[in-house]
Amino acid sequence: MSNLKYWLWLTGRKGLAGQAGMRVLAHFGSPEQAFFSDEGEYRMIPGVSDAACRSLCDKSLAEADRILGDCDRLGIRAVTMQDSVYPERLAAIHQPPMVLYMKGKAVNFDEEAAVAIVGTRDATPYGEWCAGMLSTQLVRSGALIVSGMAEGIDAAAVRGALRAGGRIACVLGGGIDVVYPRKHRELYEDVAAAGVLISEYPPGTEHMGRHFPVRNRIISGLSVGVIAVESRAFGGTMHTVGHALEQDRELFAVPGPIGAPTSEGTNRLIQEGAAKLILNADDVVCELIDRFPNRLRRKALPPLEQDVPRPAETGEGQTSSTVPVETPREKEVDRQPQVEYIDWQECKTKLTDDQFAVLAALGEKAMRSDDLIEASQIPARRVLSALTILQVQGYVAQEKGNLFRAAVRLKME
Repeated sequence: MSNLKYWLWLTGRKGLAGQAGMRVLAHFGSPEQAFFSDEGEYRMIPGVSDAACRSLCDKSLAEADRILGDCDRLGIRAVTMQDSVYPERLAAIHQPPMVLYMKGKAVNFDEEAAVAIVGTRDATPYGEWCAGMLSTQLVRSGALIVSGMAEGIDAAAVRGALRAGGRIACVLGGGIDVVYPRKHRELYEDVAAAGVLISEYPPGTEHMGRHFPVRNRIISGLSVGVIAVESRAFGGTMHTVGHALEQDRELFAVPGPIGAPTSEGTNRLIQEGAAKLILNADDVVCELIDRFPNRLRRKALPPLEQDVPRPAETGEGQTSSTVPVETPREKEVDRQPQVEYIDWQECKTKLTDDQFAVLAALGEKAMRSDDLIEASQIPARRVLSALTILQVQGYVAQEKGNLFRAAVRLKME
């Protein structure tokens, strides 16, 4: 196997994301051979850009040495595609990651009945309850849960697996040492102790908006089945669903109330026959048990209220899983406050570039911090810092559901 240092050098080359990096690897057979080649050889590889060729001509190993030092200091393992512990089911997908960074317990994914639980960050209490219930039941049935670490459905699934005794793998959109969102630090620590944290990004990498759609192929790639709990018609969950379908994974979906925006995507998957409707973990286990007879077991499930608490009742006597047909957008328009218009040139002199970019990205919409990171293409830490200052200065207000809305409008003329 090639020296790990050369794998880290290759994955750090600019312009080699996706298939381009795989073309280089296929052409040379190993990152070490690629390292000791020259520009003329690089330009013979189809589909490799001029910028990528110039990057390949940079033979500095300083960044690779830094990554190796960080991994050693932080207890992170770097696994390459040529390592025997690299999951075969992941290697078989389109554009597999050449290097995986892992922290926590060693997991042989090829022997595990790994089931991904995915869904919207803007989850309802009903969705969070479903994700926690399914995760808890699946772990007790012998499955390994795979998810992300975002707010909403991801976090609910992680907590459900931990509550049932662990067996959780979380795939991240940044470096394992960079906690995002910050309030999930304890979840990071719990998963690293009971399961495993995974990323294709080296230590120190910020969680960027563009990383999350790319990361989703790994979530489905490590799994044999994917459960969509709540999803709008478009978004990250549907990206994962698309990867799952391309990778020939079993696809399941939880039904939601008619007219609820957060169930539009999952209900449509069921309606079109792309996903199997499920009501509990046994609906999943019965589809997978023949492939994993030594891992999975069907068991009588306890009453749901004993398995995981149901959502609390609202003051009107309805459970909070009842989602009104009226959409959040309609509510926001009805009670949208009057705002002050300020000249953008004057505003820009008072704000840093990050703060101005975040304010401009908000426009007239209410957005979550994750959406702002994706829209502004600014690293997560800097967006959160900008939001804090903008709130202090009165330019941005935080609403229920961790939504942020501009308290001023930029006059662009």
